Amino acid sequence: MDDFVLYPVTCEALSRGRSNIEVLTQLIEGGVKVVQLREKDLNKKEFFNLAVRFREITLRHGVKLIINDHLDVALAVKADGIHLGQSDLPCREARKLAPGMIIGVSTHNLEQARAAEKDGASYVNLGPIFDTTTKGNISKGLGVELIKEVAPHLKIPFTVMGGIGRDNIDEVLAAGARRIAMITALSQAEDIKETVRYFTKKIREAVCDA
Repeated sequence: MDDFVLYPVTCEALSRGRSNIEVLTQLIEGGVKVVQLREKDLNKKEFFNLAVRFREITLRHGVKLIINDHLDVALAVKADGIHLGQSDLPCREARKLAPGMIIGVSTHNLEQARAAEKDGASYVNLGPIFDTTTKGNISKGLGVELIKEVAPHLKIPFTVMGGIGRDNIDEVLAAGARRIAMITALSQAEDIKETVRYFTKKIREAVCDA
């Protein structure tokens, strides 16, 4: 989990016409150590084929691969981890099927975060912190107060996500976040490599100053 400083999440529709493979390549060149493959609009076969390519590339560069939602695909391609939402396979069942895998769970309040930890999650994601439209509809941000409320009660690492960018990352870091998950701040950047380096430096500086 030490590599989960900047945690990119894919979305080809929000990548300025670039393919997921192009984005992945630039993310790796920028220095990321983990990436989550998340594509809601692909059928299972298409998603599997993309996951195979991601696994080949991430293995070659020593980058951890987390698969969103689909535990069967994660197991089939020998991914490092799976990320589950509140409506996906329960974490405790995923842990039985994949005892050695990194398992992350999306949570939106303290109750959900503590439940995920109890059920065997490796980490939880808190969010959305700010308003975001990456899921098609506007998701209302829960604010940095969510970080301050939940963080003291967790023994496992947590990431934060949702509308985080250059204009508000300082606020997120000041609230105590040290692992930032991002989609559009990276995928829509004109220079993905430079943007990865910028955010990684910001987060690592906050870690050193803590």
